[in-house]
Order: sequence, then structure tokens, then C-alpha cells
Amino acid sequence: MESMIIFAQAAQAAQTPNGGGGSSMLLFLVLMFAAMYFLMIAPQRKRQKAHQKMISELQTGDKVLTIGGIIGVITNVDNDAKTFTVKVSDNTKIEFLKSAIQDKLTDKTASEAQQGK
Repeated sequence: MESMIIFAQAAQAAQTPNGGGGSSMLLFLVLMFAAMYFLMIAPQRKRQKAHQKMISELQTGDKVLTIGGIIGVITNVDNDAKTFTVKVSDNTKIEFLKSAIQDKLTDKTASEAQQGK
């Protein structure tokens, strides 16, 4: 909202003496803001909601990829601490924050991730 007020004040300050240029400038700024919202902000929100849904649906036994590139299988879900315990090898388990999980992997996506495709 503050940016809309600033745009309105800038449009009023740039208004010509005959009064015709200010309203078209304000309309242009509003249209630019709307276009920026629909092209940049809305898709990012959509991706963020999809990621949050994926995180909330993860459970023990799911194969995951962390933001650091570690691939493992979830062995424990701790909802109170908001963490997952991930088994990365036979004798190694690492505890990750839920926010550190990038993606849930299937067998096909796991093999692609390991090959670097």
C-alpha cells in the first residue's frame, strides 16, 4: 500500500500545469505495478505454497533431496522440533530442518539427480 501512495504522490508532483498528464502517468504506474505482480510475485507464491504442501506431506520412508544436494531416506519425522532425520548411508543419519528439504524424489528423479542431469 505504501508504494501505491508514493506512486500517487509522484504522479501529482509530475502533473503538468494544464492537468492532463498526471492522471495518465498514475494509470501507467498502476498498470506497471499490476503487471509486475502477475509476472513475478504471484508465480513465486504459487511455488512456495506447493513446496510447503510437499513438506507437510513427507513421511518416514520417503526419498528426499536437501538444498545442500544430499540424497537420503527419511527415517524419523519430528513435528515438534520441525526436523527430519535422514539416513544417507548404512551407518549415517543426519537431522535436517524441514525447510532444508528441496524435493521429494522418486526412483527416476533420484537417479537423474545423482547423475547431475
